[in-house]
Amino acid sequence: MSAPTLVFDIETVPDLDGARRILGLPSADDDTVWTAMSALRRAERGTEFQPAHLQKVVAISCLLRAGDTLRCWSVGDENADEAELVQKFFLGVEKFKPTLVSWNGGGFDLPVLHYRGLIHAVRAQAYWDNGHFDREAKWNNYLKRYEFRHTDLMDVLALYTGRQNAPLNEIALLLGLPGKLGMDGSKVFGAWREGRIGEIRAYCETDVMNTWLVYLRFQFMRGHLSEDEYEQEILLARDFLEQNPAPHWAEFAAAWNE
Repeated sequence: MSAPTLVFDIETVPDLDGARRILGLPSADDDTVWTAMSALRRAERGTEFQPAHLQKVVAISCLLRAGDTLRCWSVGDENADEAELVQKFFLGVEKFKPTLVSWNGGGFDLPVLHYRGLIHAVRAQAYWDNGHFDREAKWNNYLKRYEFRHTDLMDVLALYTGRQNAPLNEIALLLGLPGKLGMDGSKVFGAWREGRIGEIRAYCETDVMNTWLVYLRFQFMRGHLSEDEYEQEILLARDFLEQNPAPHWAEFAAAWNE
């Protein structure tokens, strides 16, 4: 692959501090705030899942395919605050100017990053550029839904209808990939409250790897990879797993081999 490709995924929890300000509960403890914000959301929408502007980013994981290399990692360290995570992500976009790839990134991840970037006064010039700074960005930018500079695989494969959106886990399993291993998005808030940020980051990284492997099949389907090129990309991903013996990668590799 010639141009850099950056696959990304975020993990979030309800923004309790933000809800304190919005709900006028400045001295309330976390349990009281969560009870109030979840009850309000259930009454409005029938779900506890909070809107994008009330989602706090606790992990961002990326897979970068550039040159002859493939890397997968979580942004920052386990102690990094939200502002640092969001700023580093957009600095990566600035540095590599990659094709962005996500699963539901247009429907969730990027709107969250937009709001959180706004809250933390993050700079993201290259990401937002639609030709003001770089003329080429007028025709090829991250903000166009029907272009591939940001490829939201879920949106593209459903032909932008929304009615046919599919879960990443199920598509991964249909392709013989590991899918989700041990954690899913519904468990992140509980894990975060228990201080298990390392597990959240590991889970986010495996979601990114699943997304990358689905993207490779998509690129093969649309003729952007030959059969030999596709097989080489698969081998490169397997090499990455073999060279990174962290428990979540070992589990991923074992599930893929099955």
